[in-house]
Amino acid sequence: MTDPLPASTTPAQEEFAAVRTWLLDEARLLRAVASGRRRAARPEWRRVELRYVDLKAGRHLQVTKYDDTQAHTSNHLVGSAAATAVDELLAEPFGNWHVETVEATHQVRVGKKGSPRVHTRARTAPVEVERGHDRDKTRLLPPEDSVLVALGLSTGDGRVKPSRQAKYRQVEEFLQQLDAALTDALGKGRLRTPTEGDPLRVVDLGCGNAYLTFVAHRFLAEVRGLPVALTGVDTRADSRARNAALAESLGQPIRFVAESIAEVELTPAPEVVLALHACDTATDDALARAISWQAPVILAAPCCHHDVAAQLRRATAPTPYASIVRDGILRERFADTLTDALRASLLRAAGYRVDVVEFVESRHTPRNTMLRAVRRGRVDPGAREEYDDLVAAWGITPRLGVLLDRQASG
Repeated sequence: MTDPLPASTTPAQEEFAAVRTWLLDEARLLRAVASGRRRAARPEWRRVELRYVDLKAGRHLQVTKYDDTQAHTSNHLVGSAAATAVDELLAEPFGNWHVETVEATHQVRVGKKGSPRVHTRARTAPVEVERGHDRDKTRLLPPEDSVLVALGLSTGDGRVKPSRQAKYRQVEEFLQQLDAALTDALGKGRLRTPTEGDPLRVVDLGCGNAYLTFVAHRFLAEVRGLPVALTGVDTRADSRARNAALAESLGQPIRFVAESIAEVELTPAPEVVLALHACDTATDDALARAISWQAPVILAAPCCHHDVAAQLRRATAPTPYASIVRDGILRERFADTLTDALRASLLRAAGYRVDVVEFVESRHTPRNTMLRAVRRGRVDPGAREEYDDLVAAWGITPRLGVLLDRQASG
């Protein structure tokens, strides 16, 4: 039973009475995330996650608070301790709350006048609650999900195949990054709250066999409870046919098209652009299209950096950095870093806040960098100058820079 609001309740807390009830419902709460800021105030924490866990001492509300560098986790016994923790968080000026229960998902945004606007979407079927304390057991998409079984990652009884453990870990890490980017964008008003009549528009450019396309749709539609219209783009007609047949068998309304990234036409423009392991300059093509669409959210996990590596072989390294590119293996690793640093600079110059993060642990794949970008509407004034200085010093011409210059001139 939910504790009553304290006598000293502020008007803001009264407005969040429903949110408080959801957060203190130990039987129904799956997970909650607070993020963003209100117009005139900033919370102490960048992001906070809540869930209930069963410990030896009983059921606790687990609160994980994130600052700019690390996570701080605390556990609060169900009852007055959990209620106090929740009241303290509701008193913080977060701009967005995303609350998942067994029956529904609730998106709460605080308007300019401080009043919350609530959008609730019922689940198609109730989900079970996982209360294990082991964080590895808390999966955004559990192994028994029918999508993972159909993709060959899990067996029919819901166990991840030994040979597919690395792929499953990649799926989970990708969903973590997607979840964080969406929560950030929704919390700061960079992304509108989708509706059944106007669903969230998502595109996966260079989707290939569409592993992450399928899991992204399942996560967005079923776990986060968002209306979503997702399109997978790949040049190969055989991939389009295979992916479309699988989507139909799974009952997922995903559209697949066989087009190049540069030529595909999507109207209205997508709001979330994924480019996951698009090879070499295909990542640049995807980023250029995303910027031209002014997509609020971009997730790109680059693969292969042959273009800049080849240019470095022909260029004269600036003094005193010749030793960095003299040996082939060092040159290739430096090309990876330089390419993605330049891409991040161009995204910042185009009005995005960019986080360059580890997509998945290097023991699973060496291609483990992700560019996570959320459009903020204002450019980093020094980003383009930084980019120009770097390319001039190394004597290279990155493809993304060329594509963006063409867009600006044409």
